[in-house]
Amino acid sequence: MRRVALLALAATLSIHAPARAEPQWNASALTGVCGRGTGSSYWSDTCWYNGARADVLFGRERYSDLSAGPFVSVTTAGFDDLRVGGGATLLVPITQYLPLGVSAGAHARSAEGSFSPGVSGWLFFGSRSFNFHSSYVMAGGLLLGVERDLRDPNQSAVVIAAQIDGLVLALPFVLGYEWLAGRNEEGD
Repeated sequence: MRRVALLALAATLSIHAPARAEPQWNASALTGVCGRGTGSSYWSDTCWYNGARADVLFGRERYSDLSAGPFVSVTTAGFDDLRVGGGATLLVPITQYLPLGVSAGAHARSAEGSFSPGVSGWLFFGSRSFNFHSSYVMAGGLLLGVERDLRDPNQSAVVIAAQIDGLVLALPFVLGYEWLAGRNEEGD
C-alpha cells in the first residue's frame, strides 16, 4: 500500500502543465506633488511632479499571482530638472484587484547643467488588471516615492502622485479620430 501511495505521489509530482505566464506590460503617466528637501529636512520646497513610467512584469497567470520585472521612468520635479530612472518591481497581490507594487532602483538627475546619480524607492497601491487576451494591462492608483541624490546626499525628494494608465489618456484621441474618420466615410 505504501508503494502504491509513493508511486501515485511521484506520478502526480512529475505530471505538470507547462508554465504559460507571459510578460505583461504597462505605460502610465504620473502627476502629483513633490517635496524637495535639503539637509535633514525631507520636505522644504513643494513642487509639481510629472512624468511617465513603464514596466514589464513576468510570472503572472492570474490576478492573484506574485510577479516581478523591470521598470523605467522619465520624470521632472517642478520642471527644474529631468530624471531618468529604472529598476525592479515586485507586485504583491494584497487583494485580487488591488495589488501592492514595491520598486527600487536608480536614477540620473540632470539640473542646471550638472548630472547627479541617485537611488529611489516606490510603493504603488491601486488597480492593475490582468489581460487574458493581450500583453498590455491597465494600471492606475497612488504612487509614493522617495528619491535620494548620491552626489549630494543632502538632496532628496518625497513624491505623492497619481499613476494614470496611458490608454485612459489616449482613448479620447482614439475615439475622436474614429468619429472623424466615420464622418468622412459618410460624406463620401
